[in-house]
Amino acid sequence: MTLQILDAIQWPAMALTLIAAWLVGSQHTHRRHWGFWCFIGSNLLWIIWGWHDSAYALITLQLGLFLLNVRGQRKTDSDHAQSS
Repeated sequence: MTLQILDAIQWPAMALTLIAAWLVGSQHTHRRHWGFWCFIGSNLLWIIWGWHDSAYALITLQLGLFLLNVRGQRKTDSDHAQSS
C-alpha cells in the first residue's frame, strides 16, 4: 500500500468506529449484531494504521477491543438465536 493510502486509513477507521457505536447502542439485536461487525472492521483498520505509524499502544488497545468485540458479537448471536 502506498503511504498516502495508509495515512488515509485513519478516516474510514474513525467513521466506522462512530457508526459501530451508534449501532451497538440500538435496542434491536440485528443492529447490535452489525455494530459489533463494524467495530471489528474498525479495529482491523486501526491496527493497520497503527502498524504503519508505529503506534504500538494503539495496536495493543485495538487487539484488546477486537477480542471484546468478538465476544460481544458472539453474545449478540446467541441472544438472537434464543429469542427466535
